[in-house]
Amino acid sequence: MVDHEVDTAAGTAVVDADVIDRRSSASDGVLARVRNGLGELTGALRRVAEHVLSDPEAAARSTIVELAERSGTSPATITRFCRAMGFEGYADLRLGIASETGRARSAGWTVDIGREIQPSDPLGRVLDQIMAADTRAMHDTATLLDLTEVERAAVAIAGASRVNIFGASGSALVGEEMQFSLHRIGVAAWAWNDVHEGLASAALLRSGDVALGISHTGQTRETIEMLAEAGSRGATTLALTGFPRSPLAELADIVLLTASQATTFRPDALSARHPQLVVLDLLYIAVAQRTHDRAHAAFRRTAQAVDGHKAAKGVPS
Repeated sequence: MVDHEVDTAAGTAVVDADVIDRRSSASDGVLARVRNGLGELTGALRRVAEHVLSDPEAAARSTIVELAERSGTSPATITRFCRAMGFEGYADLRLGIASETGRARSAGWTVDIGREIQPSDPLGRVLDQIMAADTRAMHDTATLLDLTEVERAAVAIAGASRVNIFGASGSALVGEEMQFSLHRIGVAAWAWNDVHEGLASAALLRSGDVALGISHTGQTRETIEMLAEAGSRGATTLALTGFPRSPLAELADIVLLTASQATTFRPDALSARHPQLVVLDLLYIAVAQRTHDRAHAAFRRTAQAVDGHKAAKGVPS
């Protein structure tokens, strides 16, 4: 049964095409853009997005009327959803989804990964689910990521006298990995997860320094406060987040986007860790490229410094 009431102003938020931040063309990364824009959608439009994500192949085979009935909306809502995703009409959306799911099958990826993990599932099935979800998240991140922004961030870090990295909880762990990597190539970097210490350090930054805030939702208050303080002192501010219209992203000079694919027991914030690490690894390599001689020498010295603590060959550890 088609629900026509959801098309009223009270039933759904009408999202214009420019509301969802998209960095890919209309034919690439359709599902990534739908996932990325899900937080901006409400009511009927959100139901359409959730239905498309739950079974992309079925959506690609459906007529506009069939998709409306299955999502409990109407053809008018489907048309608005297509425009919100950057398509002129439903035919273009179907073609984009079909093309993406076809590429996924050819590459051996699992597209329908929305199935809940059950308590009785064998570990082999759970492993397949995790691998499929992470593979999809990596692919979506690669689609969303603006390499021009990565380039800008790398140039800023390579020329910075000091780099501060801010994050809380799991994002703090990701930040510590980045801080360690930068230190190995001679970049003066500090990772802060305590808001008092982070704010004090941010207050000492100045023009030419860099501050990186990490938050999947982009709404962690402490991280926002620390990045804002750094920005107010003239530092170049970077945000690593999954939401381009979040407070953290709006605050930053440079935004690096990641995607996630939640599974049972692994909500978005947890499933975002691997894509975050991949983006930061790319950024780290880009910095090392731009400081090649210094980075190579520093990496060699740091490796030699810890070499004596490795277990001798043939000696049990």
